[in-house]
Amino acid sequence: MNNTNESPLSTLKIKNRKQLVDNAESRLLRKERTMALRSLEFVLNFVDPRKLTKTQINLENKKLKAGSHTFDLKRVRDIYVVGGGKAGGKMAEACEEILGNLITDGAVNVPHGDKTKTSFIKLHEANHPIPDEAGLEGTRRIMEIAGRAGSDDLIICLISGGGSSLMPLPREGLSLVDKIELTSALLKSGARISEINAVRKHVSAFKGGWLAKRAYPATVLNLVLSDVVGDGLEFVASGPTLPDSSTFPDARIVLERYGLWNGTPTSVRRVLLDGQKGLIEETPKKDDIVFEKVYNVVVGNSRTAASAACQYLENAGLNTILLTSTLEGEARHVGTMLGTIANEIGATGNPVARPAAVVASGETTVTVIGNGVGGRNQELALSAALKLDAAGRAVVASLSTDGVDGPTTAAGAVVDGKTLGHAAQLGIDASTYLVENNSYNFFSRIGDLIVTGPTGTNVNDISLLIIL
Repeated sequence: MNNTNESPLSTLKIKNRKQLVDNAESRLLRKERTMALRSLEFVLNFVDPRKLTKTQINLENKKLKAGSHTFDLKRVRDIYVVGGGKAGGKMAEACEEILGNLITDGAVNVPHGDKTKTSFIKLHEANHPIPDEAGLEGTRRIMEIAGRAGSDDLIICLISGGGSSLMPLPREGLSLVDKIELTSALLKSGARISEINAVRKHVSAFKGGWLAKRAYPATVLNLVLSDVVGDGLEFVASGPTLPDSSTFPDARIVLERYGLWNGTPTSVRRVLLDGQKGLIEETPKKDDIVFEKVYNVVVGNSRTAASAACQYLENAGLNTILLTSTLEGEARHVGTMLGTIANEIGATGNPVARPAAVVASGETTVTVIGNGVGGRNQELALSAALKLDAAGRAVVASLSTDGVDGPTTAAGAVVDGKTLGHAAQLGIDASTYLVENNSYNFFSRIGDLIVTGPTGTNVNDISLLIIL
């Protein structure tokens, strides 16, 4: 890993860093905020998908090495590059830099506004987190390319977070409108991403291994930038080229567990019930022959981000602990935990002595019960603020590495022990905003939103606690 605290690429910046630092009420808090925000910038640059992809694959003497796998390109007729996700553009760029005109054709779905430029791989801009017609068109193109490939061909599949929404292809009997309605309800339910994707796979003709089935008998190399806690690869972008461990009954159970079954479109319920009865085909499983020539390489994940944050903070002289890189749970509960850890460090020096840093990465959830606007990182930060000792000197910052936290323009938020006092001076009751799931408007009013814009990467969320 890099031994400097300078950002490896020095391109991604927190756009309002100066404002966030200036919001601090003391010199010490300004120093802590500066350290937290610079650490987050370091992480964002370290997990740049183009750089990570190029560290995992290289071409030498017509041999393509990807992780522990080697492919003799002298035996390959055509190379196709397909896939999608928030990191798809930069991963495609890396593939072109390595393979160039060896690429026969390609199609990758990326978010609207992606600035990446490619020559051999067609980038299809699509919507996230709610699917759209553009994504559907791009996904059909991906399936067409996969169906064209033969046994002597290599398909490089670029998979990253956001791919589930960016690559929609409804199963027969379903419409894109059905999928949009279903996706919207699931995203508000508080369901874990693995649960959401179990449903998505069973209403899709693309996810849950169907792309691999279309590509067989070609060789498939999956390059995965994981945004799934624990790297369950079948859940990254709902695993279009991976065997599916879930079933139609599992999908139904998820909808029932979160009280969504009765409100789910009739057409979706019909498909799930028909699948449960064996009237329509189940998703491909691990013993299916189509996976015999599928190889997987993880180019980066949540642990990559957490390790980068720890490196930066240790080099800055802080006693640093990595709490977890598999963080899950309700955002507000995690925020409460971080706030109480800060208070414990301040009072006793446990579990780490000052100057201290605590790092956690993963992906929390928000069960939406209010009518406000927010994201999981903003809600985590707001709940942390409610627990931080007002007399203490701790800072908590939390950020989504894709730069988009929930349905907002912010990536996350930063708080300290003076946040509640600042809000009270403005006549703002923080607890009310938390109850209403209205963290975005809370932080917008006090000026503590972290703004990066879309980053072109996606390896979960990163949360930091700093106390000097």
